[in-house]
Amino acid sequence: MLLTGADIICECLLEQGVDTVFGYPGGAALNTYDALYKYRDKINHILTAHEQGAAHAADVYARATGKVGVVFSTSGPGATNLVTGIATANIDSIPMVAICGNVQRELLGRDAFQEVNISEVVKPITKASFLVMEMEDLAPTIRKAFEIAQSGRKGPVLIDIPKDLTAMSCEYTPVEKKQIVNDFSVKDSIIAEAQQLIKEAKRPMIYAGGGIIAANASEEFIRFAETIDAPVCCSLMALGCMPCDHPLYVGNLGMHGGYETGMATDNADLIIACGARFSDRVAGDREKFGQQAKIIHMDIDSNEIHKNVQVDNWLVGDLKDTLARLQQGLEKKDNKSWIEEIQCWKKKVTISHINSDGYCHPYQVLDAINTIKSKEDIIATDVGQHQMWVAQRSDFYEPRTLLTSGGMGTMGFGLGAAIGANTAFMGEKRVFLITGDGSFHMNINELVTLKSYNVPVVVVVMNNTVLGMVRQWQKLFYNCHFSQTDPHRATDFVEVAKGYGLKGMRIEKPEEIERVLKKAYEMNEPVVVDCVISPDENVLPMIPPGKTVNEIVTSMD
Repeated sequence: MLLTGADIICECLLEQGVDTVFGYPGGAALNTYDALYKYRDKINHILTAHEQGAAHAADVYARATGKVGVVFSTSGPGATNLVTGIATANIDSIPMVAICGNVQRELLGRDAFQEVNISEVVKPITKASFLVMEMEDLAPTIRKAFEIAQSGRKGPVLIDIPKDLTAMSCEYTPVEKKQIVNDFSVKDSIIAEAQQLIKEAKRPMIYAGGGIIAANASEEFIRFAETIDAPVCCSLMALGCMPCDHPLYVGNLGMHGGYETGMATDNADLIIACGARFSDRVAGDREKFGQQAKIIHMDIDSNEIHKNVQVDNWLVGDLKDTLARLQQGLEKKDNKSWIEEIQCWKKKVTISHINSDGYCHPYQVLDAINTIKSKEDIIATDVGQHQMWVAQRSDFYEPRTLLTSGGMGTMGFGLGAAIGANTAFMGEKRVFLITGDGSFHMNINELVTLKSYNVPVVVVVMNNTVLGMVRQWQKLFYNCHFSQTDPHRATDFVEVAKGYGLKGMRIEKPEEIERVLKKAYEMNEPVVVDCVISPDENVLPMIPPGKTVNEIVTSMD
């Protein structure tokens, strides 16, 4: 077939199984968008208010489905507006392909209108980036981008395509989609060494990471944990890999994890890290993290081995395969007394919560959502105190039901995330977005997208009128110098929602929480719920940066 470059882009997307893209048009991408018009019955395009929102939506579409998310932009500022979204996907290992238009080839390097060398800009935050300069390279580059995004440790890839290539014609030959198989596996001798460490352990602990979900390995992981009877402590990205009501599930681990997860880490004789990277928010003092224990590290990326914490045994390979093989040959263990000890730690520490003057407590809000939502429903978050309250209190029973920015900690992630999550399931699963007033302000413009597509998201704004997490750090480490964390904004989120054509509701007292949230959920349309909480509410417990559980903060009164 003789097709234009723009048509080839669309054909390649169909070839890769893509039926949904997110984006925003512009001059350098007009030929591509003209082709999208012709392919509109096969490729659904979601127009956001800003390219960053489109990037987050594509990212979360991938998180929710396991497929590759696709985002389109024009050149210059359109492309650079994708950068935060690309970086967010990169650090959380999310497969995404960004396709950008650029000025025509003869204008490259001449500072033409809206020209940016975006393929060079994003090199540090992508698995690969390409500038296509020849027509015959266009289809192979798109196919290569999808292969790279899904192979090994997943991540984003960018393709920059000059406008003149999208107008030119070229012979196009369809190619069957390449099946991605991570066929590298761990040697039997390394498996045997790890099995021996497990057999010898009396107090094993599993540190679960987001790699379990990325590998679609939750079933294998649960069987493995049950076989060795090891308690499971999850990173933020791993929540949902094991049902929260499973008897081996302990809770989230790290800076705002429970006392019991910190004590388990400090008293285990074997720590098994599955698809986790020992980030600073988990490991704290890396020299002391698990120093009394042997450590097994399972990961698909060899670069993670010894990067943050020195380990005793490492298994680099596909996690789904590794877990299944590791379980084979292991007899079922019983660590009842060790698990009971962890449960005693759970009861030992009580947290002081401020709930004066009739304010709603975040836990009350999240407890109500737990009772309203189904086990399959999704919670998306922005970043800040509300994100940590969700990690501590919300119930997750299935993988891919918590959609949040982990490593990058991107404020403004939430609305794009909610759009991507809803698009992934077309209303089959309901979406709650838990956000804070600080994060919500950052991309509040995406409310227009909720209205345009009637996305039935319940947006719950934990509104404390301050930049809560930064303010909490100022309390602890900066002598209560509240520099620029009380912005004195007078935003009325209920009226803002109405201005965008949405329903707006407010919760001011604890007795209103369940009634209002249930009503918002049952409306099955986009609703913004402004929930008033205390500006002095903190996320506790908290292990200060670089410290251990022995220095845990449980009260800030």
